[in-house]
Amino acid sequence: MRLVVTGREGQVAASLLEAGREDVKVIAIGRPQLDLARRGTVIEAITAAKPDIVVSAAAYTAVDQAEDEPELAFAVNAAGAGEVAQAAARLGVPVIHLSTDYVFDGTKDGPYLETDATAPIGVYGASKLAGEQAVASANPRHLILRTAWVYSPFGKNFAKTMLRLASDRDEIPVVADQWGNPTSALDIADAILHAARVHRNEDLAAWGIYHLAGTGETNWSGFARHILDTSGGLGGPSARVRDIAATDYPTKARRPANSRLSSAKFASVFGWSAPVLQKSAREVVRRLLSR
Repeated sequence: MRLVVTGREGQVAASLLEAGREDVKVIAIGRPQLDLARRGTVIEAITAAKPDIVVSAAAYTAVDQAEDEPELAFAVNAAGAGEVAQAAARLGVPVIHLSTDYVFDGTKDGPYLETDATAPIGVYGASKLAGEQAVASANPRHLILRTAWVYSPFGKNFAKTMLRLASDRDEIPVVADQWGNPTSALDIADAILHAARVHRNEDLAAWGIYHLAGTGETNWSGFARHILDTSGGLGGPSARVRDIAATDYPTKARRPANSRLSSAKFASVFGWSAPVLQKSAREVVRRLLSR
């Protein structure tokens, strides 16, 4: 099976490249051959890669910058994602598209379900929601996987930032009134490979939207403490974490106060759940410290 993933430089693409197994050849494509902001490059690049399944992982993820660049955010996250799904449809293959908790406004008291109403509160979330709609319209054989708070040994992410800050600070202020499910990109890659095999081997008619997030909920400051406590226990940098409110750390774009996602539907249909937070985070921290 040839699994082609867009966004060669991203956390999920890097995790998939590493996780590829004997029965799955992972091929990552990205700029300049495939540029979601440049119409015409997408179909050519995907066709040349000869996929059995396309994983649409490339995205515009600069949440604050998107407020100043809405045209670019929508070009990449909406029109570009739609082109990826269309390219897969032309080749007669499924598309697995990664989306985000930012499609919700964060006001629900409890984890979000796939059936909950979407209501993005910023340009980034609105562009990703438009991307979901474009993907579903372009290719009926789609899995749209909403995830949240992604971290990994690759790229820029919260876990890596906390370890960097702890290397030269005694105390780090971290927001304590935003909640979610930290999700390892290593786990996302494993889930994608599992879902790809299920669809290939069992021909399930289980297309649609799913939530795919880490097992265990916390706030940003709690996640930071866990990362730094784990690091300290492994001989790496550590620091005190001081709780602050989101209003103490103003950003151009608003963030959902509640990003918790229920992944029960994915677990029921595909028989896969993420490891507990402690196990996933320890593996990421261990690998970051070994570099």
